[in-house]
Amino acid sequence: MNEIRPIRAKSGTNQEGASAHNRRVMIDALRLNGHLSRADLARATALTKQAVSNIIEELENDGLVASLAAVRKGRGQPSTPYRLVPEGAFAIGLQIDRHVTRTVAVDLIGTVLARNEVILPAGGPETGVEAILTLIDETRQELSAIAPQSRDRLVGLGVAMPGPFGVDADADDPWMMAAWQSFPLLERLAAGTGLDVRLQNDAAAAATAEKMVGAAHGVDHALCVYLGYGLGAGLILNGELYRGAHGNAGEIGMILSRPRGGADDGRAPLEHRISIASLCKILEIDPADGDLYGRIDAVAHSKDRRVAAWIADAAFELRATIQLLETVFDPQTIILCGGMPSGLARLLMDALHPLLPSIAERRQRSAPRLQLGFTDPWAVAIGAAAEPISRTFDPRFSAILKTRAAGSP
Repeated sequence: MNEIRPIRAKSGTNQEGASAHNRRVMIDALRLNGHLSRADLARATALTKQAVSNIIEELENDGLVASLAAVRKGRGQPSTPYRLVPEGAFAIGLQIDRHVTRTVAVDLIGTVLARNEVILPAGGPETGVEAILTLIDETRQELSAIAPQSRDRLVGLGVAMPGPFGVDADADDPWMMAAWQSFPLLERLAAGTGLDVRLQNDAAAAATAEKMVGAAHGVDHALCVYLGYGLGAGLILNGELYRGAHGNAGEIGMILSRPRGGADDGRAPLEHRISIASLCKILEIDPADGDLYGRIDAVAHSKDRRVAAWIADAAFELRATIQLLETVFDPQTIILCGGMPSGLARLLMDALHPLLPSIAERRQRSAPRLQLGFTDPWAVAIGAAAEPISRTFDPRFSAILKTRAAGSP
């Protein structure tokens, strides 16, 4: 007999009026598993075979799903697997950082089709937004040349920038980008592009990238510790990104550090000690340097004592932070990711072990307590682009999800 393989999928509902949710459940199952037959989908989502057939037909007509060649299993009738159509939808992501802005265009399954970047000009957001609109237009033109159907299938623009949002800050504070946060950015971008525009912080965007095409793909409970210019965390809980009451969930960079001597004086936000900005200060490198990652990687590989000291300090703080996050959120795994050179990320990963004892230590684990995710300057922009796809197609209606019996597939 052929062994029935487990299928990763959320449960649908056969209640009336829930067709939009069930469409999302079907798309999510195909994204997670690659391709599935109608019987597979019915078994995995707890929907009737007729409901699955109706939805698959709708999705095919909408250009979101396509059939593959029939497959025969054993002596039974051949089954037809279905897959997502990458060209079924497209989105653009925009990252705004202190010195640079990046755009990325992706398709329905998260493949990057176009990307561009430009140094933010002087003059603040009023000048910067014009450069950003030009960059978005260039990316749309490039995407249209690659995939002409994107003109009619662009589902939105995702924007990511450093938080926290909605808090009082000095306009000259280099950590906060206060001028951009008080600027009507989303309104200007929506008017200039004609797209639905949403904002999230950079750590949440990095987690979105991990969820869609990275280490958190198919994981229901994961925390993504994002180390870039600053420090933050993206929280994936019950398969969804948790943003908090004001969009500031996961701002771990604002946690006050404690000096190694144990004294209470000299406390500062963690990101003042654990971030690319803090490392640049130690190495006397301009964060706006066009070859920033190359320069940091070169110094890291040269075994510079300043880098070693920074890594030791960062590991000391991050071990405690990871233990705290595990205790509070009980995730399946924690993912270290962000806009940092890969060589530096591997050195930091090595320094973090052994991790502090926590409730996450158990004999049977399906994933390591800590693993390395994207370490790429484009990770945030990719996550920003993934957000409109996720917002449009991921199942979110938890109130109508069925409760499955314990042990059910």
